[in-house]
Amino acid sequence: MNNRLFRVSLATAALILLSVISTAADESSQPSALIPVEERKPAPDFVLTDASGKTATLKQYTDKIVVLDFWATWCTGCKKEIPWFSEYQKQYGAKGFSVVGVSMDEGGWKAVKPFLAETQVPYRMLLGDEVTAAKYDIRSLPDTFLIDHHGKIAAMYRARLVDKNELEASIKAVLSEK
Repeated sequence: MNNRLFRVSLATAALILLSVISTAADESSQPSALIPVEERKPAPDFVLTDASGKTATLKQYTDKIVVLDFWATWCTGCKKEIPWFSEYQKQYGAKGFSVVGVSMDEGGWKAVKPFLAETQVPYRMLLGDEVTAAKYDIRSLPDTFLIDHHGKIAAMYRARLVDKNELEASIKAVLSEK
């Protein structure tokens, strides 16, 4: 009986220890998409226009954390992400964070403006071009980049829907780097 009790206690202790180790690892680990600071590359600058015809560059967002989202109105995954990005803009905008959408619609503003009017997107939208797409190596959509306050790419979500929770964790981690 004592031997059985000892084995149960030992097994219970092992489970508790594994749980503590696992919890500690989760608390100290970075989101999986986050690129270590020393390995980040500069995000290419661009010159694009917004819906009002004003010029926008990435340099205008110096010292901000930016989610740069390449999307299109015909892209189902892209449209699924927009409410998440809108939520992040509202939640973290006052903390030095901005979402910038770059529409890759072939129809230009004729395709994008009606969509924007209908969805009430609370962040800046730009019209992309081939030069910018080439700089970011855009091949399919959605493509999303998290850019740190030094203008370097901190995370990339290529040709896939972002994981909402992972991106938010990455945003929080990069905001805390300041």
